Amino acid sequence: MKSRSSAVRAKDMVTIPRVEYERLRELAREANEDAGTARLVARAKKEASAGAPLFSKEIADRLGDGENPIRVLREFRQETQQELAASVGITQGYLSDLENGKRKGPLALHSKIARKLGVPFELLAAIAVSEEEADPKRIAKRKRVVEDYARPRKYRN
Repeated sequence: MKSRSSAVRAKDMVTIPRVEYERLRELAREANEDAGTARLVARAKKEASAGAPLFSKEIADRLGDGENPIRVLREFRQETQQELAASVGITQGYLSDLENGKRKGPLALHSKIARKLGVPFELLAAIAVSEEEADPKRIAKRKRVVEDYARPRKYRN
């Protein structure tokens, strides 16, 4: 025998047309989606208040489409190339080359850029390279100088 609370009583039942049932079901589904969206927005706002950047969908789409993240994030922060370059200690031409993919920047530089733009380094890490890869001629010259100083004096040129 069913308990009174679990038993469905005839006076508690309603009969409605199938169309109305489907409409109500769709409304319930949308309400669940809206609640889920509200939770995501609340979480993003909480993270943003803790210092994480909050991007528009346009910015996220541009990053997701493979646009150069330095350019996208610089434009998002409304900085010119000249302003960003000066603040991280490089020339505007070098920054332009980085944004256009003509040159690769070292991890340390990308870290500086990320700090200046107030974004996580991970957004720029994918396009950063080691210092040796970024400027092989300078690194090779530095190695030669170090090796030259390491050799005994009588063998130096």
